[in-house]
Amino acid sequence: MSQSLSTSAAIPSVTIGLDLGDRKSHYCALDAAGVIAEVGTVATTERAVRESFSERAPCRVIIEVSTHSPWIARLLQELGHEVIVANPGAMYGARRRRKRNDRMDAEFLARQGRADVRLLHPIRHRGVDAQQHLELLRARDQFVRARTQLVNHVRGTVKSLGGRLPKCSTASFAPTVRDHIPPVLQSTLAPLLEMITMHTTVIRQYDVQIEERIATAYPDAQRLQQIPGVGPLTALAFVLLIDDPTRFAKSRDVGAYFGLVPALDESSTIRPQLGITKTGDPFGRRLLVSAAHYILGPFGPDCDLRRHGEALMVRGGPNAKKRAVIAVARKLAVLLHHLWMHPHPYDPNYRLLHHAA
Repeated sequence: MSQSLSTSAAIPSVTIGLDLGDRKSHYCALDAAGVIAEVGTVATTERAVRESFSERAPCRVIIEVSTHSPWIARLLQELGHEVIVANPGAMYGARRRRKRNDRMDAEFLARQGRADVRLLHPIRHRGVDAQQHLELLRARDQFVRARTQLVNHVRGTVKSLGGRLPKCSTASFAPTVRDHIPPVLQSTLAPLLEMITMHTTVIRQYDVQIEERIATAYPDAQRLQQIPGVGPLTALAFVLLIDDPTRFAKSRDVGAYFGLVPALDESSTIRPQLGITKTGDPFGRRLLVSAAHYILGPFGPDCDLRRHGEALMVRGGPNAKKRAVIAVARKLAVLLHHLWMHPHPYDPNYRLLHHAA
């Protein structure tokens, strides 16, 4: 998701606020003068939404981003309506309105959308293909996280009885530690080791599918792997999460898209140092930060990105390593977008050679 395309500044003849619910959604329709013309509910199903909006004249429909918003937005656009997907986090900030219900929310969306869609901080959902392929990566991520929890549980259980399991990779955990489980815990932990083995097998199957998906449908993700620390998972996730690289006027904007830029809360002469915004998709941000850790780690090769992070760490101060990792992740996002837009070979020492010249 990203900034929505610009929309007409003219007040539409009908503006509908549609507050999406899991079972049913409330709507409020305003005429050009801002008078409530219609209120009601519609079941949150494709058939019901299609029947309710197919016979309406083209109008502006405002919805909030949610689980149902991607398919509803595509359906309403297919029916000829102008759809604005509002970003509630940016609209309301840290505090939502104290007096609210579904009917009031629908009217609020309609009035905000009628007045100025920029007040809604609109976003644009990615395409249906990108959304479907992204679920492959998210499913793999769920298995990885579940496996990590199982491994931590087994290690903690053994430690609680005075034992200690040998160090090893998560992928090789089950066969490595099986003979080191205390006899009194063998029957208890054996099913967990089997579950860990199953998770590892599924994760490897997902990895094969990711490689095949890149080879057949996403050649750009292959090029992005020129950067050390950026593997198939990170490259494909970056491509799918952005979907359309031309949506950004400048590559520098990609850092903000993934929530890797500092928050801003300036007033008069007060300029507090705040943490990053953490807006956007947390999965993509986590992958970029993980790649930054590799770049700054013991196996990261000498390159512009590593030197940039090391220079920040030299300055010292509290959380110097953490700030350096975030800065490298932000620059990595910018670099990935630049390589995507400009298919030139990756030069790890471009800035070093350029400044030296």
